[in-house]
Amino acid sequence: MQTFNPPVRTLMGPGPSDVYPRVLEALSRPTIGHLDPAFIRMMDELKELLQYAFQTRNAMTMPVSAPGSDGMETCFVNLVEPGDKVIVCQNGVFGGRMKENVERCGGIAVMVEDSWGDAIDINKLEDALKAHDDARIVAMVHAETSTGAQSDVATLVKLAHQHDCLTIVDTVTSLGGTPVKVDEWGIDAIYSGSQKCLSCTPGIAPVSFNERALEKIRDRQTKVQSWFMDLNLVMGYWGEGAKRAYHHTAPINALYALHEALLILNEEGLEEAWARHRKNHLALRAGLEAMGLSFIVKEPDRLPQLNAVTIPAGVDDASVRSRLLNEYNLEIGAGLGALAGKVWRIGLMGHASRAENILLCVGALESVLGDMGAEINTGVALPAMQKALA
Repeated sequence: MQTFNPPVRTLMGPGPSDVYPRVLEALSRPTIGHLDPAFIRMMDELKELLQYAFQTRNAMTMPVSAPGSDGMETCFVNLVEPGDKVIVCQNGVFGGRMKENVERCGGIAVMVEDSWGDAIDINKLEDALKAHDDARIVAMVHAETSTGAQSDVATLVKLAHQHDCLTIVDTVTSLGGTPVKVDEWGIDAIYSGSQKCLSCTPGIAPVSFNERALEKIRDRQTKVQSWFMDLNLVMGYWGEGAKRAYHHTAPINALYALHEALLILNEEGLEEAWARHRKNHLALRAGLEAMGLSFIVKEPDRLPQLNAVTIPAGVDDASVRSRLLNEYNLEIGAGLGALAGKVWRIGLMGHASRAENILLCVGALESVLGDMGAEINTGVALPAMQKALA
């Protein structure tokens, strides 16, 4: 065995995304103790940067020392008690994972299901809330990574509150790439991941809880089933002030990296980052549609940073992705669940959302598909993209 030296790839799948060079450099800085005064000062800055990214003033805003899936679990294990009825909106893979979390907490999941590729239907949620007036939580995915569909969370949360329900919102794929406004929308509990539009390394899950959510946690009749994710304990470490109680050894260098990634987002500005993702999505769309490929999500519900594209008839999904990886060092994603073998998922997240990546991706796809005899339009994608970028 020798030192592992990974190949240099362009990551344009559903995550992880290309990591900013400044973030990689931050990982190499000297490791200090997780209770060192200097590290605690950095933690306070990190919380403030996360509050900016989430657009919230929630004091309970912090990074969980685990990937985005653990951010999901942190929300559910703290808010769901045995017997609680939770309405779960599912329009893809990750709504299904929410259902699993509810049931593992001993809760009762009431499913509101929409077709994969569609946004969450507010009328279906309203019907479920009327039929289950004893429900106390509504859970939803803002940006469904398996399909590239984005739902109107602001309206869904407002409806949930009208029925006296708390809300849990998944923003793993949306944070930093498309508007997420925790305080303005009234979201009670929210989680995300470090490896998508924040362009950090995987392994950290930003979360935020408002006072309504914290009140429910304080009033629990049972212990939080996870010791590690029990917010009553974790906040002894991530609380306010210089004095912190030991809870666990934080992933020190990974938090350096997240701090740097959030600093980059702060320097660019949230609205500018959202606009960049949107502009690059339109350029990618122009190239793919000129080539003859189509999107599975309707235009108003389409997520700029995660694009689910229909695979042309007769084309083998795995063969195309293998050639892109081996010949162009380019990664795009396969479809999940019901969409496996039917779509490619092309990511334009964070540092990967750049004009040169779009040109590489569409050019490589045109070359590989043309070589495989697929029925596509050739020679028209590049001019279409250049026009959109201009």
